[in-house]
Amino acid sequence: MAMTKTAPQDGADPGQAEREDAGSPDAELADAAPDGHSQEEARHLNSPLLLTLLLLTAVMFQDPIRGALAAPVMQSWMTVFVAVMVQALPFLVLGVLLSAAIAVFVPPSFFARALPKHPALAVPVAGAAGAVLPGCECASVPVAGALVRRGVTPAAALAFLLSAPAINPIVLTATAVAFPGNPEMVLARFVASLLVACSMGWLWHRLGRTDWLRPPARASYEGQGKGAAFWGSVRHDVTHAGGFLVIGAMAAATLKAVVPADWLGVAAGHPVLSVLFLAALAVLLSICSEADAFVAASLTQFSLTARLTFLVVGPMIDLKLFAMQAGTFGRAFALRFAPATFALAVVVSALTGMVLL
Repeated sequence: MAMTKTAPQDGADPGQAEREDAGSPDAELADAAPDGHSQEEARHLNSPLLLTLLLLTAVMFQDPIRGALAAPVMQSWMTVFVAVMVQALPFLVLGVLLSAAIAVFVPPSFFARALPKHPALAVPVAGAAGAVLPGCECASVPVAGALVRRGVTPAAALAFLLSAPAINPIVLTATAVAFPGNPEMVLARFVASLLVACSMGWLWHRLGRTDWLRPPARASYEGQGKGAAFWGSVRHDVTHAGGFLVIGAMAAATLKAVVPADWLGVAAGHPVLSVLFLAALAVLLSICSEADAFVAASLTQFSLTARLTFLVVGPMIDLKLFAMQAGTFGRAFALRFAPATFALAVVVSALTGMVLL
């Protein structure tokens, strides 16, 4: 990349132009790619090479790899992994298509007109709206940001943010399929998630401060056509949610096949420790809400109450959600909202499990 330098104006520091030029983005890019190619071009050039090297390595060591895959532990791992993926993928794809359609074709102003003006009444209405509007947590954050930007009270927007990925029809149907012998799990998930969403909305209305929440600066899909925005949203959500689903399925398979049963038995055998363990696991795995029921169903060592906590906590706060909330509403908001949501979700899900399960 060619670099051009401007001569310093009269009276200016002679080294100022050189310092500015050295600290400019172009200079950093040139330092990172001395051969004149941009970083993006370098990535495109290196990715096929890395893939080729990986394939060659797999071919060279195919016998050891085949032997490792034939081991009983790997057979068990593959069985759980494939089972989780096959069960979860249809719900993930359907949820992504529906959430993209809502995000693109339903104007945010519709929600502002539909909600009551009083914040205390708008919170439960917005929370209940999540039951009829499919979408995963990846879609609920930008939708909630659009609601705030269009004048919806933040308390109601936050209630919708928490409820939509947890109690929508796709998620509840997936939960029913994942727990065919325990239909009460669907009711417990719906009740606990809605209680947490509304409680957090009312809590923010009561204690939240405007300087803690940074309103989103711009609308999603601005300047794009409806079709391009729709397929762009689908590609984005499939890539992100699908990636997290693979990670979650791998983690579930590892827990089932690799971790000794007595290790998990220590956590699973203690009522309080099992709830806290699966709550922390939900935060770390960051599984899409349309697929997390199948991962929870595979954790048969744990009680239904502990697995309910996994299903309630995951769609409301995990690693990717914390990053998305911080990027949308600001770090000051996320640092306060996330811990409060986690604590309330654990307590409410445990109490709900004691009553309904």
